[in-house]
Amino acid sequence: MANYTAADVKALREKSGAGMMDCKSALDEADGDIEKAFELLRLKGLKGVSKREGRTTSNGLIVARVSGGTGTLIELACETDFVAKAENFIALADAVADAVVAAGATDVESALAAKHGNATVADAITDQAAILGEKVELRKVATVSASGVDAYLHRTSRDLPPQVGVLVAFEGSDAETAHDVAVHIAAFSPSYLTRDEIPAEIVAKEREIAEATARDEGKPEAALPKIVEGRVTGFFKETCLLDQDFAKDSKQSVGKVLENAGLKVTSFVRFRVGA
Repeated sequence: MANYTAADVKALREKSGAGMMDCKSALDEADGDIEKAFELLRLKGLKGVSKREGRTTSNGLIVARVSGGTGTLIELACETDFVAKAENFIALADAVADAVVAAGATDVESALAAKHGNATVADAITDQAAILGEKVELRKVATVSASGVDAYLHRTSRDLPPQVGVLVAFEGSDAETAHDVAVHIAAFSPSYLTRDEIPAEIVAKEREIAEATARDEGKPEAALPKIVEGRVTGFFKETCLLDQDFAKDSKQSVGKVLENAGLKVTSFVRFRVGA
């Protein structure tokens, strides 16, 4: 029987992010040598990469970077929350974010091709996935640019890394209010900045649904136009950032708060792990 202790198993788990039984098996095969066991886990993982391709990656984390008027947001996904909070997975996400920023990548394809040491981001992810024994993928990449950019990361659980990330690009000098708006976006998840961004066919469909619902409810014919407009306005307040009631003061819209602060939001991005 290989000579190793529970502390060795714990050390290998922390180093590799692999499961307990996998670590024990590797230590058995490596006669208790942690470095050799680590390499065995890596080689075993590389052989299983193709088998993991069809697996679902519903966990992971969000990383944000802001530099020189540009904000970058990435989602690095994995299969389990155990791996999502592993130190080496978090370190990989940080390294990927730094590589993406350095390369000026703006989407997943260009991010995967970005240089990472002597290889690429794609290579780094494949290598780490082999060690972790899970499918790992760079699911989303987005950037925003303006004279001001604010980033906000939100933890939905105390023991997990950030699961929600927001970037807000803005013009103006009130950084505190801009950050409040970023927090608002994290909580209320608007789909659009303004009403004008919503495709006409979506608005038309909402009007159609509102009218059909009002008729089914037996509303008077003469009242239908007003009822439909009211319900479509409600749709705008749910989906458009500037129309939403502000999280910190529901008596004001986000648009009004921005106006009073002398700010103009030019774009925003919101990621949630698995969404």
